Amino acid sequence: MPLKDSRLTHSELVKKLDLRNKKSFFGDNFFKALVIGASLYTLLMVALVLFALTEGSIPIFVKEGFNFITGTNWNAVEGRESFGALPYIIGTLVSSAIAMVIAVPISVGIAIFITEMIPKRLGTVLSFVVELLAAVPSIIYGLWALFVFRFWIRDYIEEPLHNSFGEYISIFARAPFGLDVFTAGIVLAIMIIPIITAVSREVIKAIPHSQKEAAYALGATRWEMVRTAILPSSKTGLMGASFLGLGRAIGETMLVTLIIGNAIGLAAIPTSLFSQSQTLSSIIANEFNEASNDLHLSALIGLGLVLFIITVFINIMAIFIISKVSKSYSNLRE
Repeated sequence: MPLKDSRLTHSELVKKLDLRNKKSFFGDNFFKALVIGASLYTLLMVALVLFALTEGSIPIFVKEGFNFITGTNWNAVEGRESFGALPYIIGTLVSSAIAMVIAVPISVGIAIFITEMIPKRLGTVLSFVVELLAAVPSIIYGLWALFVFRFWIRDYIEEPLHNSFGEYISIFARAPFGLDVFTAGIVLAIMIIPIITAVSREVIKAIPHSQKEAAYALGATRWEMVRTAILPSSKTGLMGASFLGLGRAIGETMLVTLIIGNAIGLAAIPTSLFSQSQTLSSIIANEFNEASNDLHLSALIGLGLVLFIITVFINIMAIFIISKVSKSYSNLRE
């Protein structure tokens, strides 16, 4: 039986290629539309959130004006309403700053330890534990801090600092109670350490092994290898991990609500590390269910708008700083 000629004529080959190109063109267009739709969905959600917050906060800005941002009074009694966000803005920034000062060096140290200093199997187990801690709900950290951890902080850190330096250094002058901005900052640090560590570990693991071996070949010690080969190359990624942790710390609600002391008005401005305070998210959580009138509700929504703006500003600053650091490092390498 004669074999069928597998060769195609010119016209058949052109038709086959046209059909293949049409399928490829359709697939590319479909994928492009899918990706664009996903991107537009993200922008739409941000725009809807911003619109809802802006619309809901109009009454409080009409009444208070810019004094809503700079004011310190907080009175929800009907007929005598007065609302100011400044104490809660300061409480948010101070507690987050304390958390970052503690969390960033510890997180980078853990990431370097996991990737460079312990056997691979043990590093895998420790990495799993870190990721497990990152998955623990914040309410669990908050309950543990409220019933257990705050007493340790008060008895073994705050009281010795207050007794030794309270007369001379103002930040230790307030009598410690355990429910204060310092404790909140420490617990926030404990909560964000696993997040920063997990991202930092992946950044450090991405550094080429040859770069580390080159440092050792030049006679570098382990610390010198970390300082000259790992930290400069991973600087941008470590900063990104730090800002990711900062975003989590600023927006945290339940943990801070349980542990920061929940002061109101002018009393919420921390004058000492041991002062009771409150953050933007914690006062929203505390009072949203008790908002007795439309102006009070609008004030709480206004606090949400301020928190949204602060978060966006920090993310923009993070992108700018990381871009500058990345460009300066690239120029240095060239």
